[in-house]
Amino acid sequence: MTENRLAIIVLAAGQGTRMKSKLPKVLHPIAGRSLVGHVLTTASHLGAEHIEVVVRHERDQVAGAIVEQFPDAVIVDQDEIPGTGRAVEVALDAIPDFDGDVLVLSGDCPLADAVTLSAFVDEHRAAGAAATLMTAVVDDPSGYGRVIRDGAGGVDRIVEQKDATTEEAAIAEINAGMYVFRASALREHLPAVGVDNAQGEKYLTDIPGLLRGAGQRVAASVVSDVTVTFGVNDRAQLAEVGRLLNARIVRRWQLEGVTIVDPATTWIDDDAKLAPDVTLMPNTYIAGATVVESGAMIGPDTSLVDCEVGQDAVIRRSDATLAVIGAGANVGPFAYVRPGTVLGAKGKIGTFVETKNSQIGAGSKVPHLSYIGDTTIGDRVNLGAGAITANYDDIAKHRTEIGDEVHTGSHNVFVAPVRIGDGAKTGAGAVVRKDVPPGALALSVAPQRNVEGWVEKNRAGTGAAAAAVRAGEAANRETAE
Repeated sequence: MTENRLAIIVLAAGQGTRMKSKLPKVLHPIAGRSLVGHVLTTASHLGAEHIEVVVRHERDQVAGAIVEQFPDAVIVDQDEIPGTGRAVEVALDAIPDFDGDVLVLSGDCPLADAVTLSAFVDEHRAAGAAATLMTAVVDDPSGYGRVIRDGAGGVDRIVEQKDATTEEAAIAEINAGMYVFRASALREHLPAVGVDNAQGEKYLTDIPGLLRGAGQRVAASVVSDVTVTFGVNDRAQLAEVGRLLNARIVRRWQLEGVTIVDPATTWIDDDAKLAPDVTLMPNTYIAGATVVESGAMIGPDTSLVDCEVGQDAVIRRSDATLAVIGAGANVGPFAYVRPGTVLGAKGKIGTFVETKNSQIGAGSKVPHLSYIGDTTIGDRVNLGAGAITANYDDIAKHRTEIGDEVHTGSHNVFVAPVRIGDGAKTGAGAVVRKDVPPGALALSVAPQRNVEGWVEKNRAGTGAAAAAVRAGEAANRETAE
């Protein structure tokens, strides 16, 4: 059964200085996951007995992030001896009884998908090789190790960029940094790899030459899609790899029946789920574990983070996080839907409305210019423009409860904790500090006082004063007539 056993080693020990970042390179995110997270997600689909991640730079931060998301992965610490060869050596030492194939991946190459890697392993096994390299032919091989072939077209060795002669540097076939080895071949030859090179590192790329010298076969698998080999070394490459990954995700959802009006301005994280007949308008970001049901229309200019959106809902020019939007509901434009918001079926969160930690019942509407925080709203409620639930008393947050079928006037403030009973009404401008019984009308009315002649006296010479004088004269004429 040795030929069917697989271990995966993910190299994540590098410093990544060209990122110029406090965040370790392999933890930089694209499409909702870190670079190494994408690699480990792919690795988890390959049926490996062991998945090991070799770490060194910012060890605790990298290891902590990996264990949190992939608890079955084994963290292996690289010692002071630098280089990919040493990284693989310490990983092999952690599985001394394993005797199958070892797939070596780079933690900064997130575009190698499970189909490609599975075919790569199968090709290695079919060739009966001691080692198989993934290679690619590129227009500009600068920075990559070159694949040196023998006279018969087989792989002879790999030469790193800094060790290559002018003739070797002109070779367009590059080492993609992904390999399959027989574990026994690695155990035999890794101890012989030295550090006598321009980098002073123990190169894993020395192994093919050692294997050839020992009369063992080294194969190469040339990928047709060079993008699967792309790695990330700086912010420019991070953006390019992110764009390529997003294009894949967008196309996948298009083929699943999702209408995406402008793929170039639509971004979808890898964990998002979209049903057939969803429509995504331009400038839309579907982030995290967002789920959107059939018939919903999202956008334009909308961001959803970890949201649930029901069937036939519409969300336009809005920002929502950790919210639930019910079937047939309508949000926006220009709504800010914060965590804990639950909008019922056919409900509405309208223009310039902010909600937080609030449940809004079926058919209920918060149409415009309102803040609703820490509030429970029943079914078929209509809040007038400018409604505010004042939830904070400078010490603690309090809840507002609004029953079913409540209709409120414009510019109301509900000072929590307060309850508005079923079917109650409130007048325009009311500041509601006390509970309102079911069916009652709540008013907070102060007598209106008009100071006659104030403008003419205090704003003499202004247009307002002149208009007031003219209006007074006209009124006097009408009275005289």
